[in-house]
Amino acid sequence: MGRYTGPKLRKIRRFGEDFALFSDRSTAAKFVKSQRKQPPGAHGGTQSFRKYTGYGLQLREKQKARIFYHISESQMRRYYGMASHRSGSASDNFMQILESRLDNVIYRAGWANSHPQARQWLTHGQLAFNGRKVTIPSILVKAGDRIELISKSGKLKEIIGAYAVANKPVSWLKVDHTKLVIEVKDLPARAEIDLPVDESLIIEFYSR
Repeated sequence: MGRYTGPKLRKIRRFGEDFALFSDRSTAAKFVKSQRKQPPGAHGGTQSFRKYTGYGLQLREKQKARIFYHISESQMRRYYGMASHRSGSASDNFMQILESRLDNVIYRAGWANSHPQARQWLTHGQLAFNGRKVTIPSILVKAGDRIELISKSGKLKEIIGAYAVANKPVSWLKVDHTKLVIEVKDLPARAEIDLPVDESLIIEFYSR
């Protein structure tokens, strides 16, 4: 199963307001303006949000992570395998791996208003990673890594510069708004990851 490319607002409405407001900034803004905050579908306005138990809860949390990070099912399974083989908590490792994706770092630094937009900057070769141009959004960063804008497009510099000023970066990244450089100070602890997802249920889903 590939990445979901349909209407994103429709997807996140199914998960409720708590998740919707933590989604990509562009989608969250659309949710706030939308008059349809109930579940999608013909009966969305008359039904309450579903009650989930067991497998349904696990599947729901997994889907929330996939929608937020905008990744495929095969990538999720691969990250679960990596998290399981690292020392420490598998659930904490799993979230740290997701957060350390290069496209997510661009988003968390405030240079893009959505993960797909961050992925576009990367796949079009507009950014350098540790001094080398990269086009792979799934690269996993580590402490000490450096990302910088190398595009010669004045328009793109203006767009990213405006995003950088408007959006506050997360605590584990150091962002230079003037030079448009991101430095990874450290990988985030779970308490630093602001996302309403129960990753322990995701681990249970994949360990069945």
